[in-house]
Amino acid sequence: MDERLNIAVVGAGYWGPNLARNFRNNPAWNLAAVCDLDIVRARRVAESVGGAPVTSALSEVLSDPLITAVAVATPARTHHPIVMAALDAGKHVIVEKPLADSRVSGAAMVARAAERGLVLMADHTYCYTPAVLKIRELIADGFLGDILFIDSVRINLGLIQPDVDVFWDLAPHDLSIMDFVLPGGLDVASVSAHGADPLRTGKSCIGYLAMPLAGGGVAHVHVNWLSPTKIRQMVIGGTRRTLVWDDLNPQQRVSVYDRGVDIAEVSQATATDARAANISYRLGDTWAPALAEGEALAHVASEFASAIREGRQARTNGAAGLRVLSVLEAATGSLLGDGAPRLLSAPAL
Repeated sequence: MDERLNIAVVGAGYWGPNLARNFRNNPAWNLAAVCDLDIVRARRVAESVGGAPVTSALSEVLSDPLITAVAVATPARTHHPIVMAALDAGKHVIVEKPLADSRVSGAAMVARAAERGLVLMADHTYCYTPAVLKIRELIADGFLGDILFIDSVRINLGLIQPDVDVFWDLAPHDLSIMDFVLPGGLDVASVSAHGADPLRTGKSCIGYLAMPLAGGGVAHVHVNWLSPTKIRQMVIGGTRRTLVWDDLNPQQRVSVYDRGVDIAEVSQATATDARAANISYRLGDTWAPALAEGEALAHVASEFASAIREGRQARTNGAAGLRVLSVLEAATGSLLGDGAPRLLSAPAL
């Protein structure tokens, strides 16, 4: 490593302080600036990480030739203009989820980064946790077999967001994980979404999302702001084994069950008669891989630096962010159509 890369964090609200802290502590980076329209808030974040220049003017950040990259942690509706301006200024960009507030805006960002040969990275933080990295490895090695279903639950009490519904707030985490662990990414053609607003907030506070997967499987996501209990769990069922990820269980985040239906044992001769079908149920061992603990965002910062230095795409690149964005946008269309399946507007990148 020749020298540290200079980065500016744009946005000092909820996620900005986490980005500032991790870029400050990463040996690949120098935190060159914290930018926020609220200069007091920017100064507070800078002081919390040991000090850094602050500004309320994005133009100052983008015109600084010493700043290599920008980390965007602002509301989704502002991502497009900020990211496009940063790319036009020759800056590499990492942007928090979701990539943008519409697929059109997200696609424009991805295209501009490609035109200028710059790294555009989606901050899909969960994809850099040891648990999700292990899940990706197991699926890639064929340990689970062909994927039959994915069931994901992400529920808790609050916070009800003022500008987005529960789908856009919580589901990007689950969708980004699915996109990361599935071979070929989140390859879905249609989405069905059902939401409820029992508190009359003007947006869905409870949501269910269903997507047929390539190969005949199905993925399902349950998100909820109104649950008194907090659950972060994903079940991935395959033809060979089933995996359960429980993010709130640090002693055993990932469990693999050698249990299920042996599809090869189903008698084809009697398949027309469900009562006579010879289905074999497998009851095997349970295994929990050992996982290292560590802050995922530290790995995000390292991956961003490596992608820039090596002139390659980040592992969660703009195209990954766009695939997630495409599903969210289709879900919104399905909600407007009373849950009718909504085709994705264009093939995922």
